[in-house]
Amino acid sequence: MKFPGRRQHKHYFPVEDKDPLTNQINRNSRLERSYIVGIDQTLVDIEAKVDHAFLEEFNLKRGMSQVIDDEVTHALYQRLKSENLVDYEYAGGTIANTMHNYSVLADDRSVLLGVMSEDIKIGGYAYRFISNTSSRVDLNYLQPINGPIGRCFTLIDDTGERTFALNYGLINRLKPESIDETLIAESSALVISSYLMRTEGEDTMTEAAIKAVECANKHDVPVVLTLGTKFLIEEDPKWWQEFVKKHVDILAMNEEEGLAISGFDDPLLAADAALDWVDLVICTAGAQGLFMAGYVDEEFKRATEHQLLPGKIPDFNRYEFSRAMRYKDCKNPIRAYTHTAPYMGGPESIKNTNGAGDGALSAVLHDICANVYHKLNVDNSSKHRQKALTYSSLSQISKYANRVSYEVLVQHSPRLSRGLPEREDSLEQAYWAL
Repeated sequence: MKFPGRRQHKHYFPVEDKDPLTNQINRNSRLERSYIVGIDQTLVDIEAKVDHAFLEEFNLKRGMSQVIDDEVTHALYQRLKSENLVDYEYAGGTIANTMHNYSVLADDRSVLLGVMSEDIKIGGYAYRFISNTSSRVDLNYLQPINGPIGRCFTLIDDTGERTFALNYGLINRLKPESIDETLIAESSALVISSYLMRTEGEDTMTEAAIKAVECANKHDVPVVLTLGTKFLIEEDPKWWQEFVKKHVDILAMNEEEGLAISGFDDPLLAADAALDWVDLVICTAGAQGLFMAGYVDEEFKRATEHQLLPGKIPDFNRYEFSRAMRYKDCKNPIRAYTHTAPYMGGPESIKNTNGAGDGALSAVLHDICANVYHKLNVDNSSKHRQKALTYSSLSQISKYANRVSYEVLVQHSPRLSRGLPEREDSLEQAYWAL
């Protein structure tokens, strides 16, 4: 487990104590490991540049997202490949992206649940998914299926307009019996998305996801939900509010999804409203940066050393140096908030917006899992006198999440190819201070 984020000063994280005489790590003591579990619809993202005639030929509505059948999918892909129109092919899926990014950042294990084609051919969709996923992501629990995984085509015309064509394949056929209760019970977090609740017909993904969530609730494992798309939430915001309040501990969203579920267009107020249902909220807000909201017990609150910020909640960042806690673990809970502007003001050129939110969430998960890892191995540390959900303060986690989002925005792939740079030559080291 790599330490989450970076610091200008040394930070206490002694999970591998050395013998003071030999200066060697004691190999007799085996470290306890922590991991996270995610459930996703396994798919491959395919990006290509096309003209209007191409869209008309395949009866695709420009600028829209539409579902296409297997026959059209095969013909579409063959045309793109034969005319050399494909620019990028990447493993996708919002939770799969998050698991991959987490494992790259933490250099540690995560587990992905979902389906995978049992007949894998070199160069095929399933092959591309596996070959583009970190080896630290445990794929051994994937359920084999006799058919294709999903394919999502992003077709960009000469005006820059994006048209989406999606073929689900058999990605929604994960069965409830494929959910291992022990695996979830021993994890540090269960991560799901709203897309898992949008199934129909013979699909069993929703039943499997609900079973996993109930297992996590039963064993007091934090459930993390990323809202995924405002359109799905807008269909029935009341249902989502009740689901989140009953089952979810950590909510990740952008400002549009925050508006859809809370009714507030201000990301800070949307995050504050979500605290009525969950313990911790992450809200990405594009050019505004990132907001976080959580709880801390009165006894453990820490006032910021930064300038107090104005907003719909005056001086909202007053206790941003606090570590987040679950509401039920607070004797006298108070709400704490933080905000971080985009890293370096944001990229000069954004190559890809897909996955920026997933990157931010992976950083938050890294910090939460590191807290569990540290407690497992250094239980007598004074750090654990406070029953915190996170290892770092809200302020530090927000900086870390923003930094990871930036790394995704400046590349074409929604997945990190490496961890954060060892040196931040382009930025003052003060970014990581405090």
